[in-house]
Formats: sequence, C-alpha cells, structure tokens
Amino acid sequence: MKRREFITLLGGAVAAWPLAARAQQRERMRRIGALMNLAADDPVSIARARAFTEGLQSLGWVDGRNVQIDYRWAASKPDLFQRHAAELVTLAPDVILAAGGAALPAVLQATRTIPVVFRSRPRSGRKRLCREHGAAGRQCHRLPGAGRSALGRRGAVADDVRTREV
Repeated sequence: MKRREFITLLGGAVAAWPLAARAQQRERMRRIGALMNLAADDPVSIARARAFTEGLQSLGWVDGRNVQIDYRWAASKPDLFQRHAAELVTLAPDVILAAGGAALPAVLQATRTIPVVFRSRPRSGRKRLCREHGAAGRQCHRLPGAGRSALGRRGAVADDVRTREV
C-alpha cells in the first residue's frame, strides 16, 4: 500500500469513527430506589421483590439492562428507614418506591424532588402524609391495590421512570 492510499484510508476511518461511536450509544440506564419494610432474607420480601421485578419486565424494564433497582431493607427498624432513605436519595434515582408503613415518611423527609411511589390502602392516611410534606400529586403517587400482589403491578413506577426528565 502506498503512502497516499494509507493516509486516505486512515483519514476515512477517523472521519467515520464518531458516527460509529454514536451508533453504539445505548439508552440511558434508569434507576429505581426501593425502601422495603422487611428484612432482605424474609420470604415475603423475596416474593415481593421478585413480583416487582417481573412486573417491570412485563413493561419492558429489565434490571441490569435498562433499569437499575437499588434495594434497601429496613427490617421494620425505625432508624434504618431514615438512614436507608438518605442513602437512596444520594444515589439520585429517577423514582423511589416506599414499601411499608414507616418507609413513606422517611423518604418524604429525605427528598422533595425525587418522585415517590408508595403502596397502601386508600384510607391509611398516606395521602394526608403526602399533603403535609407538600408532595401530593407532584412527587407522591399511591399505587392502585394494596393486596399481596400489588407489588407486581408497578405500571406507575415504570411510568415515572420513563417520563422523568433528568
């Protein structure tokens, strides 16, 4: 190969390099923080986390591919709720799932900007708690259904992750 041909080939490769790099860029990884009220090794919490992951997968969100789920397990210990809520906020997730009675107040105290999704019965007072923290409608969203299978129906979480502008 002659010098002129080599320089032309090299110049063409360098010119095409940014185009190839842009074509390989993937969609931004979304992040969900989940503050759970039970211990990580509790059979109920394992089933709930599995149902949550499966619910997200059915909506096209696969943990490790286009979404990262950061779990924190408070094991019903009040001091852990506060500490784990603060940890999740420092991770800057797109949305935080507050699962359990003490999880919602802890998360609402830790952030005023990250959307919070929670699971509760309609008359449980969580909506009032959201209003008291100035988060009703804007940052605080109750998931429909409060039964054992409710953690599997996470369309609201997926919608928050999909639509949040960062």
